[in-house]
Amino acid sequence: MTLESLISAIRPLNRVNMEKAAQHIDSLVKPLGSLGRLETLAIQLSGMSGIRDLRDLQKEIIVMCADHGVYDEGVAISPKNVTAIQACNMLKGLTGVCVLAKNSGTHVLPVDIGIDCEPIEHLLSLKVARGSGNIAQGSAMDYEQAEMLLLASAQLVQQRIAAGITVFGVGELGIANTTSAAAVTCVLTESDPCDVVGLGANFPPEQLVHKQSIVRQAIAVNRPDSKNALDVLAKVGGFDLVGMTGVILGAAAFGVPVVLDGFLSYASALAACQISPIARDYCIPSHMSAEKGSALALYHLNLQPYLHLDLRLGEGSGAAIAMSLIDAACAMYCHMGNLASSGIQFADTIPERPRITRPLEI
Repeated sequence: MTLESLISAIRPLNRVNMEKAAQHIDSLVKPLGSLGRLETLAIQLSGMSGIRDLRDLQKEIIVMCADHGVYDEGVAISPKNVTAIQACNMLKGLTGVCVLAKNSGTHVLPVDIGIDCEPIEHLLSLKVARGSGNIAQGSAMDYEQAEMLLLASAQLVQQRIAAGITVFGVGELGIANTTSAAAVTCVLTESDPCDVVGLGANFPPEQLVHKQSIVRQAIAVNRPDSKNALDVLAKVGGFDLVGMTGVILGAAAFGVPVVLDGFLSYASALAACQISPIARDYCIPSHMSAEKGSALALYHLNLQPYLHLDLRLGEGSGAAIAMSLIDAACAMYCHMGNLASSGIQFADTIPERPRITRPLEI
């Protein structure tokens, strides 16, 4: 697989199938449009070539775990070894994303894509280094490393599809990674760090100016090309961000949905959608993260999140909750009765759905 072949494999949603899905939903025993965005979600899923049957979706969240060299600049208060500790806890099913995913019948697959530790038994590894470089002093990784990891992550999606997965979520685990995500978001949206940098995992508010200055320094030192998302990820991103970008592009290339989590995943989605704008059609935004910069990133992605819960845990926790919305949309589509056999006639109060000729505003 090359980057060019990955991009060329990403095709627009099937508008004919989406039209048929919209007609089917309008025939169900309910007033037109009364299930709101659940209807839009079902229509979106119906346009994806990788989904054959909405009655049997196998869901998995891929959690990219990595450490960041920028930790050395004092931009996080948690000990660096928390990344490795939590990765082990994730294998045991003890972390937030694991319990939430279990509740929605979703599998969690943690991946060591750059934890600063020795190999962890039973943890899938794509690791090329023990933590990325300090972006305040130089690049996070080589461009070649970034491209290799992105493609490896997309190939992981292909392997998981072969194992039966049809719906993906993305998550991350890594101390100090909100700093790298903020830098990526600043560059790709051409925004100032003051409008993007947040507190992350309980960073002291009085030190926020320092964190902003580190992001500004990272951009000045590395001078990433805002028109080349892979260059941005390599210079001011991190291994986890590259991995999530690869999962997003891989899911789109194989015609299946990818549920975004919070701010870190938004940064990766910004990169993925610059690499292939069509990839946006396959993104399902789970929730509005409480991290500063989230609204800005989602605005540039033109995505409207489904949930507003003030979450800021990461790990894929928001994606795990949103998996239940996918189940609900599919249950409505597959199991609800239709008007023709119900004996009910509703007075239509909304106009007929417009023909689907452009990407849905999701």
